[in-house]
Amino acid sequence: MPRAVLCRALGPPERLRLEELPPAPLAPGEARIRLEACGINFPDTLTILGKYQHRPELPFIPGVESAGVITELAAESGAWRVGDRVITRQRIGGYAEEIALPVQQLVPLPSGFSFAEGASFFVAAHTAYHALVQRAALAAGETLLVHGAAGGVGLAAVELGKHLGARVIATASSEEKRAVARERGADEVIDYTAEDFVERVRRSTDGAGADVIFDPVGGEVLVQSLRAVAWNGRILVVGFAGGTIPALAANRILLKSCSVIGVRAGEMARREPALSEAATTALLALAEQGLLRPHISATLPLARFAEGMRRLMDRQAIGRVVLLPDA
Repeated sequence: MPRAVLCRALGPPERLRLEELPPAPLAPGEARIRLEACGINFPDTLTILGKYQHRPELPFIPGVESAGVITELAAESGAWRVGDRVITRQRIGGYAEEIALPVQQLVPLPSGFSFAEGASFFVAAHTAYHALVQRAALAAGETLLVHGAAGGVGLAAVELGKHLGARVIATASSEEKRAVARERGADEVIDYTAEDFVERVRRSTDGAGADVIFDPVGGEVLVQSLRAVAWNGRILVVGFAGGTIPALAANRILLKSCSVIGVRAGEMARREPALSEAATTALLALAEQGLLRPHISATLPLARFAEGMRRLMDRQAIGRVVLLPDA
């Protein structure tokens, strides 16, 4: 029987167990996929702790994205064929050796992508695209400040921002992380642990500040970003990887005439499917052209899921960490 990582009680990743589960029957319009890679995402770590917006019933299999090969199709499955290489997108179920999903949740694996790259592409890239293009309308020539720039979503924002013609400033905590951000297109990198990023951004922009700030970190980083944003700038609230959700000074928002914009790419996909489809089409085109590609810092066997999740929770990962069921 296929194995899957099962969460039977909310808690840390060490509480989860790798178990054998009977294959799920296929309903009309569904496909069975043999998974070759499972991406680890920050929402997965929040979901098992019961701290995410989506709270699935116990027990559940974490994992919002994966990649593999279609092995079986039910009726009404459209143009898909057994043997097609696909990316899967789901709210749960990705940490497994196989998954059954409606075919609407499948996307063709871009040519030239490995399964590991496919399993770590869409969540981060879709978030970055929705934030920079659909929410902030980042324009060529503007300055983009990316916090947490060496994380999966941060690197996607750096790469996409550069493609859109922005001048990209990236913050990260280590020399290794800053080097990767620079490799992916950052024009300037800042060690926010050693210097005031607000003053550095001001100096780098002749006092103007950043036009768009992409912040998946939250906490004091988000608070101080109000001092680094330009007049009429846009601050994108992407997440709270730093662990705290701050209150913001409304007077600074007024004085800068800036916008503080929430980014929820997953919820957008459920509420505005046409907007999500446009983002998917654009991202697949960029992937096929080699303009967007995830940076994978580690691949681990499925059995080492807890170690992989810990790397994200402790903010040790650079780019993406991927589980390999067959390893």
